[in-house]
Amino acid sequence: METELKNESKLQDTICAPATARGIAALGMIRISGPNAISIINEIFVTTKGLKCVMKDTASGVTRHGFIVNARNETIDEVMCTIFRAPNSFTGEDTVEISHHGSIFIQQQIMVSIVNLGARIAINGEFSQRAFLNGKIALSQAEAIADLISARTAMSHHLAMKQLHGGYTEKIKEIREEFVKLLSLLELELDFSEEDVEFASRDNLNQLMQHSIDELEKLVKSFEAGSAFKNGIPVAIIGKPNSGKSTIMNAILNEERSIVSPISGTTRDTVEESVQIEGIEYRFIDTAGLRSAKDSIERKGIERSYKAIERAHIILYVSRTLVVGFTSQPERKENHHHRQQDRPCAFKQSTKGSMGRNELLANIGNQQHRNRRTIGENSQDKR
Repeated sequence: METELKNESKLQDTICAPATARGIAALGMIRISGPNAISIINEIFVTTKGLKCVMKDTASGVTRHGFIVNARNETIDEVMCTIFRAPNSFTGEDTVEISHHGSIFIQQQIMVSIVNLGARIAINGEFSQRAFLNGKIALSQAEAIADLISARTAMSHHLAMKQLHGGYTEKIKEIREEFVKLLSLLELELDFSEEDVEFASRDNLNQLMQHSIDELEKLVKSFEAGSAFKNGIPVAIIGKPNSGKSTIMNAILNEERSIVSPISGTTRDTVEESVQIEGIEYRFIDTAGLRSAKDSIERKGIERSYKAIERAHIILYVSRTLVVGFTSQPERKENHHHRQQDRPCAFKQSTKGSMGRNELLANIGNQQHRNRRTIGENSQDKR
């Protein structure tokens, strides 16, 4: 009970935080939200004509040009200030947005003035939390905001936008409605079990139940796809020692990232870097050569190679023998104790021949498109 009261009191606090990244820039923004947001800005905002206490009468959605002053009535910065009155704001509360020059010092001084008037600095995600608690956004949309901010590729941006617009929420609502319908039919059958009345046959009930289960399983499977697109699709570059894995890695990255040597077993640890192909991020992992280990250090490196294979969505198998085409699994020997499950795809690339970097990346991208049935279609449920 005490915890609930503390949480409720925190929701009554007026909070503030920079809405832009810390650092030097042309502009920055500070956001204030809560019951005292407008009264606080009313104290520190002065119009270009020197008028004070004008923000309390400002209509929602109106932006005013003026200055922010401190307790000594000294000008901190020239700003643009916008008022959003509850419930017509992101958080559903009275909200103020202050657009200022992007100086770290200016931002700090404005924040000090706001906090001195009773606001507190918001914790991470607290604005989105209040928007959720006030019914402005669904929980999945709150999560999508974080994904949208951290999006590094066109695909991760697309997924976040779809989720932000409620695609995932609508799917959950549909499944919930199916379960409510199923529960209603079951209750009717129980209430009138002694009567000669049938509201739904056992087969119909089973079909409704199975359909809902299938839809839930699709959502669960979509997590892996969504995570891969958001964090980058892992691609393990594997093969025997000295087969050219590090050369392929450097060619993909277009830089000398991995050490290349004619001595077998040069790569003892995994080397990981990211590359974007057609708006999708791929995380390429250069691995130690697969063979019977000659010492304990090499054994650890090979174990890490197998771990990379286990988490990879695509496997690029490098061989000195020319191999054409794609395979569902890389070649392996039983004494490697390899427990790999089926992967969406594995691409065999020879170090012989004249395939260039662009052609190699195109082949990897095309193969990933072929596997959208495994990865992409599941992600559509999340979108």
